Amino acid sequence: GISLRDCVHPDVDEMSRQVYEKITRVACKLVKTGEEIERDFGIPIINKRIAVTPISVIAESSRGDVAKIAVAMDKAATQLGINFIGGYGALVHKGYTAGDRRLIASIPEVLSETGKVCSSVNIATTKAGINMDAVAQMGSIIKKTAELTADKNSIGCAKLVVFANAPEDNPFMAGAFHGIGEPECVINVGVSGPGVVHNALKKLSPEADFSQVAELVKKTAFKITRMGQLVASEASQRLGIPFGVVDLSLAPTPVIGDSVAHILEQMGLEKCGTHGTTAALALLNDAVKKGGVMASSHVGGLSGAFIPVSEDAGMIDAVKCGALSLDKLEAMTCVCSVGLDMIPIPGDTPEHTIAAIIADEAAIGVINNKTTAVRIIPVQGKKAGESVEFGGLLGGGVIMPVSKYSSEVFARRGGRIPAPIHSLRN
Repeated sequence: GISLRDCVHPDVDEMSRQVYEKITRVACKLVKTGEEIERDFGIPIINKRIAVTPISVIAESSRGDVAKIAVAMDKAATQLGINFIGGYGALVHKGYTAGDRRLIASIPEVLSETGKVCSSVNIATTKAGINMDAVAQMGSIIKKTAELTADKNSIGCAKLVVFANAPEDNPFMAGAFHGIGEPECVINVGVSGPGVVHNALKKLSPEADFSQVAELVKKTAFKITRMGQLVASEASQRLGIPFGVVDLSLAPTPVIGDSVAHILEQMGLEKCGTHGTTAALALLNDAVKKGGVMASSHVGGLSGAFIPVSEDAGMIDAVKCGALSLDKLEAMTCVCSVGLDMIPIPGDTPEHTIAAIIADEAAIGVINNKTTAVRIIPVQGKKAGESVEFGGLLGGGVIMPVSKYSSEVFARRGGRIPAPIHSLRN
């Protein structure tokens, strides 16, 4: 994570120059150091990424095309050889500033014209409630982003996350940003390892009870997190940058054997999505936290189990066979670390339906005082049941149906859904 607050300048061209210069200067050894640690310890480091201060914050005082800052970020990411750079976003859970409005309006253009820039917008917190004006706008922004990247299966939407209770130290894309309370620069590490947990459970007796299952997951998560702590400590020492947190999240990939869905099925479910899936996921998420928190001096970010549909081979199979629906996924997000993630939906889905999906997910986060998010992709030209491929770690899958009933009047009401009574804790 890198703070860009000292790059503020009234001229957007000068600010963009300073943004590029600072990112490339501070992170010039990031990729090389990651490769050295990988070689020295034999620990695979799949991605090297950078998160920066939410751009709406630093661009507030500038005049001109804010998208130029995104171009500078993209150029810096390419120069450094990193996978993605996050932070082109805004925090509008209680309302907009003029800078927020300018930045959010530019998101579709930015995501269609850059390759490595990721965007996130926080539209709700437990303390503030849900900004329904922002929810409605994000439905429109997602739809427009999909249209502008229609030639690439609307992949721009894969780089856009809408949050409730966004954490300031999340190292995972596309939602990473360097929060206002963070230091000048920091090293945060995200650990994965669904395949390791799955293989451990395979060795457990089918007669083992859930206490034994939870204990094994906890011990395995401890070992995975210790490796993450080692990588974080080494990177911090070699780069001369303070260590921030280890994020405990189990993040799947499309590779066979690296699936959260397969972990749940190993617990005794015929298919992910059947009755019992939410309970199995709750156990997994809790055991990962309990094991991981004992293995690191500082735990943060999202820290739980991810359920991104197109990035998880088991989830993809479950959708294909009809075992897993959008409604079931929403229920599962009540007990895991994020929300509705990497879900392809029909391209003709109305923007008010997308907004209503965001509102539902935000309500789960606000009421339960947890992070939830929506990364949803209305794939242009595709209908429910058709296949789509995004490529690489973004995977692919089947277009999931949405409700045929309208939420238009609901989405257009605007205003704020008030914070829940239990947010008043002082």
